[in-house]
Amino acid sequence: MKIALDGYEANVSQRLGSSQVAFELLKNLEVIDEKNEYIILLPDQPLDDLPKERTGWRYKILKPKKLWTQIALPLYLYTAKEKPDLIFSPTHYIPRFSPVKRVVTIFDLSFLHFPESFLKKDLWQLTNWTKFSVQNADHIVTISNCSKQDIISQYAAEKGKITVAYPGYDQDKFKIQNSKFKIEEIKRKYKIGDNYIIYVGTVQPRKNLTRLIEAVSRIEDLKLVIVGKSRGEGREGWMYQEILDTPKKFGIEDRVKFLGFVPTEDLPYLLSGAEVFVLPSLWEGFGIPVLEAMACGSPVIVSNISSLPEVVGSAGLLVDPYSTDQIEQAIRTIVTDKKLQQKYSKKGLLQAKKFSWEKMARTVLKVFEKV
Repeated sequence: MKIALDGYEANVSQRLGSSQVAFELLKNLEVIDEKNEYIILLPDQPLDDLPKERTGWRYKILKPKKLWTQIALPLYLYTAKEKPDLIFSPTHYIPRFSPVKRVVTIFDLSFLHFPESFLKKDLWQLTNWTKFSVQNADHIVTISNCSKQDIISQYAAEKGKITVAYPGYDQDKFKIQNSKFKIEEIKRKYKIGDNYIIYVGTVQPRKNLTRLIEAVSRIEDLKLVIVGKSRGEGREGWMYQEILDTPKKFGIEDRVKFLGFVPTEDLPYLLSGAEVFVLPSLWEGFGIPVLEAMACGSPVIVSNISSLPEVVGSAGLLVDPYSTDQIEQAIRTIVTDKKLQQKYSKKGLLQAKKFSWEKMARTVLKVFEKV
């Protein structure tokens, strides 16, 4: 087959969420598939960490960048001398017009459940273009069974038209860190000290950080480390500020540390040094930071809703994210019981091994072959 791949999202320097998935899929498809021929469509020159060109793997720069899916992609598909058999968009957006089959990735429908967490412009685009993609794609790839059921429920999509391909994590970077010296060094770097729990992800209302901060305020001597920037930082300042002000509201400004963006190489040490990783999110399409935490041996506490029970299985504690009492009790249970910490640490290591980027790429490749 000749496969066109929309590389727009993968070709960015700071990759989070959908851009991280797009990059890892692209990278792993290049490794596992030498049989098919790929053309990666980009708006700019490929970044240095994208796979190098080879026979069956090449890049093509398309313009205009501004109207990428509406103009640049359709124009290429209609005018290409050798038309591809299909185009794969590892984003919510397929080209509006196409003479070839279209495969799309729909991550989750959080914008329908929590529209207030999105900028009006982004919300309009996500709402309209996702609906178009679901209704017009030849096949849909999504990242959890929860998202699959949501797509079926919200858009009356056919069950057989949707394939679940679970994301993975960087197994070379995220693993148990045995160097206590290095863990202590990273703690000193961020002025954290001991006896802390950790959250990793964007800082926005949907992540339920106000309840997490309140839960921590009830537990003496426990610190909370929050790693991640606000979603659209600077443009959604009012949302970010409300969360920033919460520690003061509960009188624990000295026990909550907002680290903002942290380099990937430091994260495994922060996770390994934590008493527990907590993600009390009100909605998650998947939750890659949970995998990373489990792979580093950190016990995990997550919400009992959306996709998180799929990710964690029986390897962590599940809580009602709307109950501050439950969040508090789960944290108390883990941080005061070393045997329980070890139990969930071991279970988490085994659970994390079930997920990999290669597995995801192989699932997507099977979709290409059956479409």
